[in-house]
Amino acid sequence: MNFKRYSAIAIAMVVAMSTSVASASICVSESRMPGAVDLKGVTLCVDSADYTCVHKAVGMLAGDIEAVTGVHPMSADGLSRRNVPAIVVGTIGCSGIIDGMIESGQLDVADITGGWERFVIRTVATDGDDRPAIIVIAGSDRRGTAYGITTLSQAIGVDPWVWWADVPVECRPSLCVRADSVSQTPSVKYRGIFINDEDWGLHPWAARNYEKELGDIGPLTYARVCELLLRLRGNMLAPAMHDCTGAFYSHPESKQTVDDYGIIVTTSHCEPMLFNNFAPSEWSRERDGEWDYSTNRRTIFGKFDSRVAEAAGYENIYTVAMRGVHDEAIQGTMSISQRVELLEQVISDQRGILRDRLDRDPQDVPQIFVPYKETLDLYRAGLRLPDDVTIVWPDDNYGYMKSLSTPAERTRKGGAGVYYHTSYLGTPHDYLWLCTTPPALMYHELRKAFDAGADRYWLLNVGDIKPAEAAMQTFFDMAWDFSRFSHDNVNHHQAAWLAGIFGEDYKDALQMILDTYYRLAWSRKPEYMGWEIEWDSPENERLRPTEYSFANYNDARRRLADYRHISDLVDSIMSQLEVDKRAAFFEIVGYPVMASDMMNRKFLMAQLNGELVKSGDRAGANYAARQAREAADSIEALNRRYNTLVGGKWDGLMTVPPGYCAQYHGMPSLTEYAGEGCRIVDLSVDPACDRLDGCHTVDLTTAVITQTDSEAGVRLIEGVGYDWTSLCLGDALGCEKGGHVPQVSFELPACEADTVNVHLYSLPFFPVYEGRGTKTGISFDGEPEVVTEYLPEEWSPQWKENVLRNSAVAVVKFPVDKTLNHHTLAIRGIDPGAMVQRVVLDYGGLLPSYVGPSPAQTSK
Repeated sequence: MNFKRYSAIAIAMVVAMSTSVASASICVSESRMPGAVDLKGVTLCVDSADYTCVHKAVGMLAGDIEAVTGVHPMSADGLSRRNVPAIVVGTIGCSGIIDGMIESGQLDVADITGGWERFVIRTVATDGDDRPAIIVIAGSDRRGTAYGITTLSQAIGVDPWVWWADVPVECRPSLCVRADSVSQTPSVKYRGIFINDEDWGLHPWAARNYEKELGDIGPLTYARVCELLLRLRGNMLAPAMHDCTGAFYSHPESKQTVDDYGIIVTTSHCEPMLFNNFAPSEWSRERDGEWDYSTNRRTIFGKFDSRVAEAAGYENIYTVAMRGVHDEAIQGTMSISQRVELLEQVISDQRGILRDRLDRDPQDVPQIFVPYKETLDLYRAGLRLPDDVTIVWPDDNYGYMKSLSTPAERTRKGGAGVYYHTSYLGTPHDYLWLCTTPPALMYHELRKAFDAGADRYWLLNVGDIKPAEAAMQTFFDMAWDFSRFSHDNVNHHQAAWLAGIFGEDYKDALQMILDTYYRLAWSRKPEYMGWEIEWDSPENERLRPTEYSFANYNDARRRLADYRHISDLVDSIMSQLEVDKRAAFFEIVGYPVMASDMMNRKFLMAQLNGELVKSGDRAGANYAARQAREAADSIEALNRRYNTLVGGKWDGLMTVPPGYCAQYHGMPSLTEYAGEGCRIVDLSVDPACDRLDGCHTVDLTTAVITQTDSEAGVRLIEGVGYDWTSLCLGDALGCEKGGHVPQVSFELPACEADTVNVHLYSLPFFPVYEGRGTKTGISFDGEPEVVTEYLPEEWSPQWKENVLRNSAVAVVKFPVDKTLNHHTLAIRGIDPGAMVQRVVLDYGGLLPSYVGPSPAQTSK
């Protein structure tokens, strides 16, 4: 079987994923339809006794209907002939209106009764009428009702990002709706975000702009966050917790606000029992002593106990066990076994608190354990967890799952979940500024997790929320209905969503922009372009020239050209859009693309400046220096533009976050010559540099499967890798089923070299769980197979390099039989799930560059 590149994807399915799964059964028209309800002049009927979050959602719907029709709907707490046409909203068992309709036989809710967060939306006939005159939204619980409401809002054209990204609403003088829709149970039970590293974005925006009187992230901000979560069909929030922000529970209104929207409070891996030891108001070494349970148990136990008592009246998910202060390991000089024993004591005490303060069996209280960083080592060393506690597996902070449940762990009552990052502050480098996690990578890793039973709890670290709008949309759409996603369509999800906002005519252009944006950031995120390594040696923490080459393979030239192309395209689209859509486009697409372009240009032109200085080209060096400075100025101009959008609504939110020790926001060293003039340097792509001599890059799409139990186990995946198509060698969980391991081969041209070095670039993935590996076998012309394995020690120099390069590189040498007319390269996924993103054969002519030549570059 030969592979071919994926072509067009079925659009209908992709579009459906960007709205509610139930929307296919909601018909909306500006013209009258048989059995439809005209929303202009409609009355919203909701029982006053229903949940507060239902009333909050009804208020959102009222504003949405007004935005669409121009008329604010009336409201009533009962249904009568006087207030039809109407939208009747209520929760089964909590709404007299809904319960009455069920008892009278007007409304069938058998499919959702007793379900988790489910709803029906139906047009129903009124008494004696043949024509339906009301829309009924009934939920199985409070959030089910709220999701039914926000689903209707999306169906009538109100995007979830209407406030957070200023997505405009199209006004329609008349809008008729007919519905017969039943939602499914969400794919993931708990779905939420963690607001993190808010020091340079969300906190200054809230403190100086949105909540000036409080001067902090507080109830007003959280109300907006919770509204967004309801619109995205999320149900969980881990509040901001850095020491710049007042602790969540230090503002009593915040917890009430979150509950009013029906959102569950959870916390990060370093906040046991809802307690934030990083906040000075919560924990102070001078006041409270050491954060050491072995020596200060009474004080720490008291903190846990009082927090659970304070939060007992609300819906929470409790993090059990503990770490050190903030994101540090447990203090002290204890051995591994002593630390395990201590954590088991901590968990036992915490469950005792839950039993006493909640008056419930701890087995019935949602709890999570997050084996993050050093805690994973303690878990693997034998830490015993109660069977009902959910294990929330983290990624490596850079998008790759570190471990997942073994077959035995999948039988646990508590199940499993995922803690995933699209933003991170830490070594080897933070990425707090822009969101460049490709949707296909997110899907691939979450697919592995989901297949391994991680469907109980998904938490996404979103940093400041903005500019991670597209990633959040994808994440929550997947968490709501994972079955609608596949490797074949996930890479088109965001373009389809954006086309729904900005116009279908732009869909192809948006797809190209997103593909290029994510692809360029794949090999090096914009935040990494200073080539420094954070929390490392002084030598590595300083800004350095990049490894992109201006001389070889059009390495730097093509990168500059590709960024400039999508920046120009973004600018062109923005100039064509209706004025009311331009702010949203700039926030979601324009700023990330143009800012990435300028950050790359700043560092690459600074590098060129140094190279031209060495070659004696002073006028050219002056030009490069000027270009670097102009790029830096452009970033500042883009920040000002962002912060003054929509009358200054986002003032204080957008900057280039310095983190704690990053240098990339600064200016690299430049050399300029006064009085030497300035010569424009031609940086266009040179066709001569695309012809390869003494090396060859394999076209992965020509792979021939030579051994596997299922052709579906080996596949090309669009949307990941240096060349935006990677070869997946089997299902990561495939070995559990037994059978052959996947193997592919490539036919290669003849060569005159005596030896070849095969450079295998793989995605830097981890063993799927303890006891598994990452072994890949390579052979050339039938020579004995060489087995490579990517298992670098975390925090080691090699691991850091792999993170920054987004690749694990293995180099294997083979002899070459020059008498052969062609050669054969075989790659075997000994541990299924390996992802090959590029293979380069060096016959002695490979030149220095960052990631080597691409398959598009031809051999001489």
